[in-house]
Amino acid sequence: MPEGDTILRAANRIRPVLAGVVPDAIATPQPRHQRDRWPERLRDRRVVSVDPYGKHLFLRFEGDLTLHSHLRMTGAWAVYPHGARWRRSPRRAWLVLRAGDHEVVEFDGPLLELMTESRTRFDLRLAALGPDLLAPELDRERFLRRLREDDPTRGIGDAVLDQRIVAGIGNIWKAEGCWGARISPWRRTGDVSDAEALAIIENARPRMLAAAASSRRELSDRHVYRRTGMPCPRCGERISARGQGDDNRTTYWCPGCQR
Repeated sequence: MPEGDTILRAANRIRPVLAGVVPDAIATPQPRHQRDRWPERLRDRRVVSVDPYGKHLFLRFEGDLTLHSHLRMTGAWAVYPHGARWRRSPRRAWLVLRAGDHEVVEFDGPLLELMTESRTRFDLRLAALGPDLLAPELDRERFLRRLREDDPTRGIGDAVLDQRIVAGIGNIWKAEGCWGARISPWRRTGDVSDAEALAIIENARPRMLAAAASSRRELSDRHVYRRTGMPCPRCGERISARGQGDDNRTTYWCPGCQR
């Protein structure tokens, strides 16, 4: 699943093309959106801002309208020079916005909706999100408050994956953040101090920001993620992996140096 760094990188690519601009053309090739009349509803409206929040992306238009997307496991945003060949099949395009010499394309949804801006403020799914890990100023107090309101018997690795506690972390950066902080993802949240919990997300945050600033996510410097059975680069113990949480997401950790 695309994580917060992927969404921030997409926003940073889309913003120079669309922000402050009235798109020259808008198309919704996906059949499920063809009756929604988005091209007509958004015609002649300027894009006010392109805003990432955790794993969500918001394209805000004049007139109180916002396109909201969540890519889940399959979706992707891309920017191409107009006329260039797309890296995914055109049949997989859900939304195409052309502005000047570029096209912004959203592929494979699966959550793409046009909302009023006021609805985005009151939408329960969005209101429930924790602080955005990649916001310019990380709200550490809100993160700790959300964490302490949660089940104290829950493993800390599973807790930091919960978007209601902190928005943007996925399975890669959960594993790498716990490794960087030397905290076992299996420790009960109630047994993890505030300083230790902050260390997990503050280990993940700079690496995610660096990944967002690069042309693509680089995993060559990962320490535990998808390195099952390989030696830990810190202590040499073999990396372990097993499912965690209600979704049984594979958790990677070093049993030698993560306590």
